[in-house]
Amino acid sequence: MASLWTPLCDRLGIQFPIFGFAHDVTTVAAITNAGGFGVYGATRRFPEEITRELAQIRELVGEKPFGVDLVLPPGMPEHNSREAIEAEIPDEHKAFVKGIVKRYQVPAATQPGMRTRFIRSKEIEDAQLRAVLDSDVNMFACGIGAPPDAVAEAKAGGKVTLALIGSPHHVPRTIQAGVDIIVAQGYDAGAHTGPIGTFSLVPQIVDAAGDVPVLVAGGVATGRHIAASLAMGAQGVWLGTAWLLAEEHQAHMHPVNTAKLREAGSGDTVITRSESGKTFRQIRSAWSQEWESEEAPKPLKMPYQDVLVGDLLGAIEEHDIYPLIHSGAGQSIGYFDEVRPVQAIMDELVSEACETLNAQNRYVKE
Repeated sequence: MASLWTPLCDRLGIQFPIFGFAHDVTTVAAITNAGGFGVYGATRRFPEEITRELAQIRELVGEKPFGVDLVLPPGMPEHNSREAIEAEIPDEHKAFVKGIVKRYQVPAATQPGMRTRFIRSKEIEDAQLRAVLDSDVNMFACGIGAPPDAVAEAKAGGKVTLALIGSPHHVPRTIQAGVDIIVAQGYDAGAHTGPIGTFSLVPQIVDAAGDVPVLVAGGVATGRHIAASLAMGAQGVWLGTAWLLAEEHQAHMHPVNTAKLREAGSGDTVITRSESGKTFRQIRSAWSQEWESEEAPKPLKMPYQDVLVGDLLGAIEEHDIYPLIHSGAGQSIGYFDEVRPVQAIMDELVSEACETLNAQNRYVKE
């Protein structure tokens, strides 16, 4: 029986060229066990948590391959010092955040939020990298930034390396860093994303990448999108939004986010810098609307915006402040409106991709 295949399947020992990014152990393992390549988003995890959680995934998948993703932006502070960052945050921004707290009557968080557990810094990045490089994970993925030294050490340790980029201008630097696989991430994508649409971006990156395999991210939601990705010269796809409504992911998801994601269409997402300081696509909510208002100050750069809003973002979910609750998501969310197991999502993706690819022969006339 015919199945979905590209050379990356044989190179990486996977059944399908479908890479799935998620922030929880169970979903990542389920993606790998369903024949894809699960990738764990660990950028907001302490080094000891990364070590423990990668070991948990390994236990769930056995010898099957999986990866881990870190965000390693250049220009971050040297040390993990919240006090130093807070001292530089303008009073105008602090006052605006206090206004949101007052308007929506948000009680104080009982613990630091996801973005304030630690400060995005060189100190933390180095420790996270050490945890990844010392693990037996099969792939090291760079969500933002691809430090050549880290890439080289990962490759020396037998790990496949990968970097996500959003512009053809990033290709030479990425190849020079030595990465094995490039993800061309289009404007459609959830969370941190760039300004160029997927269809415009991918062929340019494929051409510039030469022999380096390319995956497509941003707006990939169906088998038809996978077929289109392969037609543009890619060797696989990278999906994140597709798994937000996975059954396995629901323990990691606030119920209000699940409800909002199920109801959302492709036009219900917005790109904002209010989350982290970098462009971030998420479901439109009172949170994004507050930061789009005329009274709102311009969001700060990372990690200053992280520190400004991190505790509040945690408090919003902790105390169920419905209007402000939101989730990162790509425009592909319009294709997902029910909670299903990872295996069911994967089966549908593969089946439709094969059907679509086979059907294209009818448009070729001898």
